Amino acid sequence: MKAFSTACRLFPIAAVTLCVLISAALDSHGQAPDESTIIHGVDAAVHHRVDSIAGYTVTESYNLFRGSDLTHPAAEMKVLTTYSRETGKSYKILSEDGSHILRSAVFSPLLDNEKRINIPGNVEASWLISANYEMHLQPGGPQQIDNRACYALAIHPRQKAPNLIEGTIWVDVHDFSIVKIEGHGSRSASWITAPSKVSREYQPIDGFAMATHAKAVTESDLLGPTTVTIDYSDYKISLLPQH
Repeated sequence: MKAFSTACRLFPIAAVTLCVLISAALDSHGQAPDESTIIHGVDAAVHHRVDSIAGYTVTESYNLFRGSDLTHPAAEMKVLTTYSRETGKSYKILSEDGSHILRSAVFSPLLDNEKRINIPGNVEASWLISANYEMHLQPGGPQQIDNRACYALAIHPRQKAPNLIEGTIWVDVHDFSIVKIEGHGSRSASWITAPSKVSREYQPIDGFAMATHAKAVTESDLLGPTTVTIDYSDYKISLLPQH
């Protein structure tokens, strides 16, 4: 609660909606907020992050596994990712190992797709907000995810795209920040594969929900199951000036 109060003081404009929503939820005599309040809280938390972060760098470690062997990667790549809200994402490859064919066939398209998605004007369509997704609170009350109490919401994209997820998000009960996503792409990226099963985990870093681990499993009649994992480390976040 102290961290939440500090954030409201540090970001008086960007966080005002989020602060009001959370305060209303906390003042409900101990009762859980209703679905509408939680969804508005998710929207406010995402917009607060977008309105606060000017850019960041992060080291991303990619591993690709074939079939049922999830111990020995067939291909590996480590990249330094730079994100700017003005220009999107760029990548510097730090190291590569394993199959050159798989790196070219899988990792290169992944990076190209991330660049395309994060171009200003495109990235807004991928935000996990109610403008892009129908959201419905799942019954049963808060669930424990990574030792954090979370609300679970079913999400359904309002349009089909490979980068939009059909599944479930878990959000922190205190600030509505995203803790985990799990589901499958609403549309396959290729005619030879089914939509990927995906998951992504987040942790609070410098007060913002940032991805720490991601996994995608793709089934193909030609290639069989392929699993790609991404681990994110060493974030350096730059904030926008607050007025």
